Amino acid sequence: MENDHKDLKRPITYWIGEGAGWLLQHVVTGLAATGLTPNMFTFLGMGVNSAAAALFAMGLFRQAAAVLFLAAFLDMADGRVARRVGQVTAFGGFLDSTLDRYSDLALYMGLVVHYTLIGRTFYMVLAAVAMASSFMVSYSRARAESLIHSCKVGFMERPERLVLLLIGGTFARMAPVLWVIATISTITVIHRVVYTWQELRAGRSLPDASVPQPF
Repeated sequence: MENDHKDLKRPITYWIGEGAGWLLQHVVTGLAATGLTPNMFTFLGMGVNSAAAALFAMGLFRQAAAVLFLAAFLDMADGRVARRVGQVTAFGGFLDSTLDRYSDLALYMGLVVHYTLIGRTFYMVLAAVAMASSFMVSYSRARAESLIHSCKVGFMERPERLVLLLIGGTFARMAPVLWVIATISTITVIHRVVYTWQELRAGRSLPDASVPQPF
């Protein structure tokens, strides 16, 4: 009875997380049973993201959000499928990260095309800025971690950006979402630049990192 009482007091976010975890576990089990390789699921995820991008380009935001939700599950599932079937490889991780960048670019390009077709130049530029800043979030971390041990500072990682795009598509309110992505992504990049500079200045570089002495 005491445990039941504690369960009733858990926040709604806990139950959302539990439900999403349960669903993802069953999705992974089903995908693993298909016999397809994890790399095939990685390519499939990029294809589904591209379909969402095409729907964004046509202005079908809610339909794009529904397809993007499926793509997000595939993005989360491929690594778990690899672990489930014992096919985790360094190349698989590299391929996943590379195709994730293409998927991201496709989604923003869809929005750029949409705003271009309807003659909204300002929002076309905003979507392009969001695309560039999103790419730089990933690039700045990858480049920093060739010099220092870790650079996970900042907020606007890929999952957060995908959630925002899902919200914008679901409610057909993409402009505010693009503002948030462009602004916070840029802040995240600046944060990572400053953090990397501080780490290098403090002498906490990787042993094999060849960099000039910071000023």
